[in-house]
Amino acid sequence: MTRWVRSALFTAFLFAALLAPQPAVAGPPLLCFPFDIGTARSLPMGSGGWRAIDPAYDVTRLIDDTVALLGPDTPVLVRMETLRRATVYAADHAEIAAALLRTLRDRANAGLAVFDFGYLVETYRQAAPMFKHAIADIAGVDGYQLVLKARALQPDASMEYAAQLIASGSAGR
Repeated sequence: MTRWVRSALFTAFLFAALLAPQPAVAGPPLLCFPFDIGTARSLPMGSGGWRAIDPAYDVTRLIDDTVALLGPDTPVLVRMETLRRATVYAADHAEIAAALLRTLRDRANAGLAVFDFGYLVETYRQAAPMFKHAIADIAGVDGYQLVLKARALQPDASMEYAAQLIASGSAGR
């Protein structure tokens, strides 16, 4: 095959790839796209979309339930989904949202707990338009850096995935 033919084929392929329809992705990645955790235990959710809560769930149990689900054997992806669900519940309850954040901050002394706090901060940040009141406690906290720190303390490919999702949903990263 001549150089000209190869160049023409490459150019045609390049144009076809550029003109192919791209999937539309909308919404913050940490919030609007539930993670498939199979049968793993997490907070209950309703059906009908990423924000559908279980109306029978007692939100006053959110902090205790969330911390109980974030045990040392809980895989990172299940942690991510649990924190996503906790954020959806907390969005309408400023006091509970702030208390959950403080609780995770106060226990952030080792790999997975550092990850939990950092990931919750960034999930709250992406969910800010949903909250009825500002979550002031995240101002000045860089959850992305905390997730990177957790990954350094306890390497896990899922933490790298979480860091990529945070970076993709945050302007200026």
